[in-house]
Amino acid sequence: MYLVKDISGAIGLMAVALVLLGTWPVVLAVLERRGRLPQHTFLDFSVTNFLAAVLIALTFGQIGPDTPETPNFLTQLTQNNWPSVLFATAGGVTLSLGTLATQYGWAFVGLSVTEVMASSLKVVIGTTLNYFLDGRINKAEVLFPGVGCFLIAAILGSLVHSSNSADNQEKLAKSMANYSKNTRNTASYEDLTEHLLEKEGPKDLEEAKLEAPEDTQKLEKVEAGTAEFLVHLEEKRSIKVLGSHALLGLGIVVFGGVFYALFTPAFNLATNDQWHTLPAGVPHLVVYTAFFYFSLACFAVSVALNVWFLYRPMVGVPRSTVAAYLRDGEGRWLALLAGLVCGLGNAFTFMAGQAAGYAAADSVQALPLVSTFWGVVLFGEYRRSSRRTYTLLASMLLMFAVAMVVLMASSNHRRPL
Repeated sequence: MYLVKDISGAIGLMAVALVLLGTWPVVLAVLERRGRLPQHTFLDFSVTNFLAAVLIALTFGQIGPDTPETPNFLTQLTQNNWPSVLFATAGGVTLSLGTLATQYGWAFVGLSVTEVMASSLKVVIGTTLNYFLDGRINKAEVLFPGVGCFLIAAILGSLVHSSNSADNQEKLAKSMANYSKNTRNTASYEDLTEHLLEKEGPKDLEEAKLEAPEDTQKLEKVEAGTAEFLVHLEEKRSIKVLGSHALLGLGIVVFGGVFYALFTPAFNLATNDQWHTLPAGVPHLVVYTAFFYFSLACFAVSVALNVWFLYRPMVGVPRSTVAAYLRDGEGRWLALLAGLVCGLGNAFTFMAGQAAGYAAADSVQALPLVSTFWGVVLFGEYRRSSRRTYTLLASMLLMFAVAMVVLMASSNHRRPL
């Protein structure tokens, strides 16, 4: 079994995990904006996310000597370690619920703010729990100022969302006022939508499918940040968000962030058995075995929930079926790639956490720095926003950058339990 034994190696894994975990949300957000149902996307995502855990377990988990203290992956599958397995599966369940919630949060709140708020809640709650579970191996005088920076970033994230929502409402209000002035009638949002799309809107579902590539090109030609861009995006995407209450999106993100906060403490308990639940003489779960059970539980819950959502969708998403999902191959390879990238990112995070402490490994929750870059470049988020929104966004990202550096600086060697 391969183990990371030095701080520099752990920090290197954290850096790679940061890029991977900041990139996969962008892929899923792209598919939602193209109109692919989130249930279809998440089912594909779940498959390769689990396969990544199997790949890691059968490679890194089988490298090196198989000793009684650190058995290899296949050896541990037959050992009486069910208390730790239950902790690992509990972590997988909470990760599945958190990821599922944030997938809807990206549509309502935006990629950047969703990732900031969910990650901040995870650090504020999860990192504090991990600090005590790890026997306080991290430098408290460094760690908790970093946690404070994440808390400030979460508050700034909610302010960014509120400010940007107000900016968007102002853009739509101006467009409706101009339309009313030109037509000399009182315009509603529906009137504006019909006006902006009247020359381009498909007449039925089959025509919509035929014109999908053309519609994407038209959306790309519309200047990002304008009212016309917002309306075109709303008509094309699978989750309709314009006109929804701001608290709905924030509620979804907070729900996801709280569940995110619990998965690393559960994984920590699975690999280090701080509560001494294992029978005498049974070795702790190695990180690769714990990650396998963790990912298996995540896969099972994700598949069960999304099959349910095919027939009982939420927040206005169209209904679907298993047969329709199997026929929907458009964008499937992107969803499969995102699952693989996420699985590898989580694996590297846990490998680093086992070496340097899971509280320090939570520095990868600075992944919104990567997601925000992609959100601004690819999606035009915050384009044509107010100066207040830009100031809040810059402040939020600054807090995240500081928090990432501080949490990494709190790393220390794990002492034997």
